[in-house]
Parts: sequence; structure tokens; C-alpha cells
Amino acid sequence: MTDHGFGVVRPLPGNGLVAFEGGLLLVCDANESAANDLLDALRETAASGGDGRALARRAAQVLAANMAGDPATCAVAGPVGDGVAVLVSGSAAATIGTASGETRLAGSDSLTWADRLVTGPVERVQLSLPGAGSPHPAVRFEGGVVHGGGLVGDLTDQPAAPAPSRPLTSEMPATAFHIEADLIQPPPAPVERPPYPLADQPQAVQGPSSGPQPQEQPPYLPPQDQPPYPTPQEQPPDLPPQEPQPPYLPPQEQPPYFGPQEQPPPLPEPQQFPSYDEPPPSGNGVADQQAQQQHMGPPDHYDQPAPPLLGPPDHYEQPGPPPQEQQPDHGDRPLVYGVDCKNDHFNDPRVPYCAVCGIALVQRTLVPYKGPRPSLGVLILDDGTALPLESDYLLGRDPERAPEVAGGTARPAKVTSPDGSVSRRHLRVALDGWDVNLVDLGSVNGTQIQPPGDPNFYDIPPNEPVTIAPGTTVRVGVSRTLRFEAHRG
Repeated sequence: MTDHGFGVVRPLPGNGLVAFEGGLLLVCDANESAANDLLDALRETAASGGDGRALARRAAQVLAANMAGDPATCAVAGPVGDGVAVLVSGSAAATIGTASGETRLAGSDSLTWADRLVTGPVERVQLSLPGAGSPHPAVRFEGGVVHGGGLVGDLTDQPAAPAPSRPLTSEMPATAFHIEADLIQPPPAPVERPPYPLADQPQAVQGPSSGPQPQEQPPYLPPQDQPPYPTPQEQPPDLPPQEPQPPYLPPQEQPPYFGPQEQPPPLPEPQQFPSYDEPPPSGNGVADQQAQQQHMGPPDHYDQPAPPLLGPPDHYEQPGPPPQEQQPDHGDRPLVYGVDCKNDHFNDPRVPYCAVCGIALVQRTLVPYKGPRPSLGVLILDDGTALPLESDYLLGRDPERAPEVAGGTARPAKVTSPDGSVSRRHLRVALDGWDVNLVDLGSVNGTQIQPPGDPNFYDIPPNEPVTIAPGTTVRVGVSRTLRFEAHRG
């Protein structure tokens, strides 16, 4: 986001009302009874320096006070850091474009309104009413309230910076030198020379030039105290004499190469010598074969068929599916690793005391095993509602229409507030093993936690799981709270 809010803002053609002030956007149906209240909320928020979260909260209060009939058709948006807070209601819609993709919100997805905090960096924001047209690229909206069907804020299309002004030519001082045309001499033509002297051409003797001549450098002479480098013909006296190398054999003196046509002669077949332990052949073929079998001993067991298998036949050879082991029925409770206390209470292996009876758990005498996870405690809302922590929950103003509830991965827990600070899908309570995690689902007004013994509340980041300990107080929106208790009776 920029200081201007949404970069270049363009209106969409339509019959509604569009407003842009202090970096905050608003579109609404011109026939809505709450249109004037929404415009007042926009002006007051911009005058007080509020951001998109404050505007969404004010708009939610206006919508909550005018819920006698159908939901009002409107949408608001405002920057929050490098992100944007958006609220849509009725038939309005919003599209937020970021580097990772687009997020679309529609008021028809909720019975009341839908709001979302989209983390940045944001590149494009569009709020539109039914029947809105396309923006004209030459039209820009600098602020105020006009007729239209929506607004588009494009941060990728920043207004071009004005070109720096410069004085006219007549006002500039005359700093150039005046030179007569007949005094201008053309530069001498370059003389082409070969890159190296030719052997059959004499080298031209160049005369002295008009400029300073470079001094000739004397040839490099080695220092007097060092011996000169040996030449290739001279060998230093301290080197050992070189041994003569064997003479090189020409190609015709090398042994012949056997090509593919010429193969070496085959080796002679190995002769069969009679064994001293075998009797000589008698001349009778049958007698010799019997004698050979008697000499070689009993026949090899590989030549005989395998003996039949002992014991009962395998159950997989019988028709029908193999029998399956009966698994204990734990219902829908997941299996986790834990330990039993002295009174056979299944516990988290990380805790020092039993969560049911409070007896000490001596870790050296405990053997972890996998068993059904018991209830991890209870969430107690400020109105007395108790939510047993046996599965995941989705808290919000309209949780029944959430995809997590429709998919069966979480139970709905309806939480509303008179100030409209609770989002439609606000918070998910996710159980992971023995841990209780909170995941803020990009709510506009956020979720805060107060750890046990700490007087302060801390914001949790959106869309990231945060593990809480027993005794933690959770604030949903602005005014609703709940407490995590781990006691299991």
C-alpha cells in the first residue's frame, strides 16, 4: 500500500454511489436506507486517521443497526499495513489481487456480511455492485462521492511523475564559443598501416614528431649477483644425467592387430582323464551305467519332486477373503501416544501430573503406548457456553456456511457481537496430538490471547497456528472472550 491508499483509483460505470476519501473506499446502492450512515462512517474514519480495520468495524455497526430487512448492498476497503481489510454485504463483491493470487468475497456467501483481512503486498482492489461496467483507462478518481457501480484501486499503475521544468532557450546564458566557418579545418585522414611489417617491404623511417618523444627503455638485464637463466641447450651442472629413452617403434614394427575377420585359433578341448577311484569301463553299457550310479551315491534331491508341505494349508489358498483381526472400537477419536497414571488415566507423556486425578507421573516407570485421545479440556465462552475439546471447532458469526464445517473437519460454534467485530469465519480451534492450536482465519478485527498470569493481550498472526496453554484467555474480535480450561472430570 501507499500513502495515497490504492494508487490510481478509477470508478466503474453504474447507478450506485462510490466514495473515496483518506485512502478508504466505499461503494453502496443509492437506494439503501443506510447509505448516508455508511458515508458518514467513511468520512469520520478518514478524519480520525483510521485504517481499513476501523472502517470495517464502523460499517459493521451500521449494518447491524439496519438488519430489519434484507442485508444492505455495500462494500468497503481500506489499507492495514501492506494488506487490506475488506467488508462486503448483500449483492456487492470484492476482488483483492496479490502476488500469490486473487481473493474474492461476496456478500451472498453470508447471511449478514463477509469480511476479511488480506495480507500484502496488495496489487489491486476492486469493489463492485451488480451491473457495474469496466473502468475507462483515462478516467481517474481523486476523491469525493459520485455515481458509479464500483471502484478499482491499482497499485501497479502509479501516476507518472511530472517532467522537471527547464527555462526557455532565450533565457539561458550564451555559453558557446563562436568560431568562423573558414577557420574550421577538417581533421587529417587516418593512415592505414598493416598490423605487422611485411617481409618484402622496407620499413618506413618515420621522422621526429612534433610532440614529446618517449624515451627508449634499455633492455632488461638480469642482476649481477644472480646467474643468468640457462638456455635450452645448456644444462645446469647439478642436474643428473638423463637416461636414454627406448627407441620408438614405427607402426610397421608393432605386433599385428587381429581384426574382426581374423580370430585367434580356438583352444583345444580339455581332455577327460579317468579317475583313479572309478573302475575301468567293462565294455557293457548297462553295467557301466549301473556302476556309475552306485559310485555317485544317491540321486540329487533337486531331481526329485518336492515333498508335500506339513501342517494345515495356508488360509490364503482357501476361497474367500482372509480373516481380519478385530480392532477395538474407539469411535472417531484419534490415536495418540500417551502414558497411564497409577489409576489408569491416559495422559500426555510430557506432563508431570495426571490431568484427571492429579497424581504424580514417574516417567522412569511409564511406558508410552498408542491409545484413543481423551478430551483435552473445554472452552468456556463469556456467555457460559462450554465447548468440549474432542474435535476441531470453527468460531464465527456464520460458521454453518463455512467450508470446514461443510466438509466435516470442524464443528460450528456461533459467536456474535453487537459491535459486529466477529467475522463470518473468524477463528479455528485445531487439535494436534495433545496440543490446542488457534488459527485466525484472516478476520478483520483479529484474535488476541492472554497467557496465564500475563495482564496483556497479544495479537496472533493470521493463518498461522498458535499453541495455547491451559488458563489462556482468548479475545475474539473486540468484545467476545473465551477461556481454555484443561480439567477433565
